[in-house]
Amino acid sequence: MKTKRFMAVALTTALSAGALYGSVATADTLDNVLKVGQQKTAAATASQKRIDKIAQETSELLTEFKVVNKQIDGLRVYNRQLEKQLANQLAVIKDLDESIDQVTVIERQIQPLILRMLDGLEQFIELDAPFKLAERKSNLEGVKNNMDRSDITVAEKFRQVLELYNFEAEYARKIDSYGDTLNVNGQDREVNVLQIGRIALVAQTTDSKISLAYDKEQKAWVEVDSGEYRRAIMQGLKIAKKQATTDIMTMPIPAPEAAQ
Repeated sequence: MKTKRFMAVALTTALSAGALYGSVATADTLDNVLKVGQQKTAAATASQKRIDKIAQETSELLTEFKVVNKQIDGLRVYNRQLEKQLANQLAVIKDLDESIDQVTVIERQIQPLILRMLDGLEQFIELDAPFKLAERKSNLEGVKNNMDRSDITVAEKFRQVLELYNFEAEYARKIDSYGDTLNVNGQDREVNVLQIGRIALVAQTTDSKISLAYDKEQKAWVEVDSGEYRRAIMQGLKIAKKQATTDIMTMPIPAPEAAQ
């Protein structure tokens, strides 16, 4: 009886020990499983972080690529525009080179023309009525002196010559008066000269006693009837000085000649 009871206790102990060992083994297995699960979770988290980082970097690179691509497109358009501008500038440079060559040729031709124009103007002044003769000759001489100066361009020389021609043209369109000294009956007399374009050139002594007119055929001043022209000349002098309004005047004008 005691023996059976001992065997039962022994069996019970063995079963308890087995159960305990089984529990311990099961716990160890669960721990291992949990550890493996945690490791996998950690690995998955790390992998996800790497994936997220790569995705972020990829997105940033894509955005940067799009920006750079737009810049490249803009630079292409800009380069095409620059190429057009460069082509136009090259064409302008070519035209300028051709113009410079032509200017050199024209300059060689203009210089002799200027000298001929000055000679012609000098002859014209000598043959013209002698109004403001000293002033006109002085202006002409000043321009002639500039012809030999190297610091004055051909264009400026030509402009000065044209200016002289303009002055001479203006003389024909205006009424003017000025003081001068003329030889009258062998004596130098102070006179007031009245220039009416190139139609008439008359003068009157300052005491209004002697009236004169320039005769182009004789190339000299001749005395005219003071009774007939004295009042008209005095009126003309007032008009030239803006002291009277323009009016009809009787002047000693040579009769027109028939055309040959």
